[in-house]
Amino acid sequence: MGDMNEQEGQLVEFLAEMQEDEALELAKRMLLEEGAAPLRVLELCRNAMDIVGKRFEEGEYFLPELVLAGEMLETIGAIAKPLIKHAPGEEPKKLGKVLIGTVHGDLHDIGKNIVAFMLDINGFEVRDIGIDVPVNSFIDEINTWQPDVVGLSGFLTLAFDSMKETIAAFEQQGMRGKFKVMIGGGQIDETVRAYTGADAFGVNAVEAVNLCKAWMGEAA
Repeated sequence: MGDMNEQEGQLVEFLAEMQEDEALELAKRMLLEEGAAPLRVLELCRNAMDIVGKRFEEGEYFLPELVLAGEMLETIGAIAKPLIKHAPGEEPKKLGKVLIGTVHGDLHDIGKNIVAFMLDINGFEVRDIGIDVPVNSFIDEINTWQPDVVGLSGFLTLAFDSMKETIAAFEQQGMRGKFKVMIGGGQIDETVRAYTGADAFGVNAVEAVNLCKAWMGEAA
């Protein structure tokens, strides 16, 4: 992340400490009055989310904090995204289509939301189908939308079985070879990836974006 100036450090702190009013006021001031780079502000948000995630894992924060963190991120994102400049006359081409959802039995969405958000600002077309998504919903969406990548998210260990079941269903439908599958969230590692049959796992949103870029033939 490199060095942060005082103001940037303050924003990360407000976000990580759940000081919603102060965080939103500062983010708005940076973006709308001071012309801070929107991608930089989003990167600071991501930094803060990493801290929130760690505190959640350590039992210092609970679900309400995760929900609030997600809401703050969405609010700031809604201000920052329109400010990201594209070269004149250049409509950003979409790199590919990513379908993302939290597998059935799991209600966590903060990680998924951050991944969806990061993919979006990196030029992917994203369809987020929410939490606790049944296998058939994934299959219906894949059939109608034809994504390049399917992201399965899950924070709980029981989600690993849901991921395995979802990917097995893709096999049964004969569609498994038509897209790449990435998994993410919580305690996911190579063992879990092998167990579920996914193509790859992302430890965080940046890795997830890099995976999708690599699969679409874009240098990360």
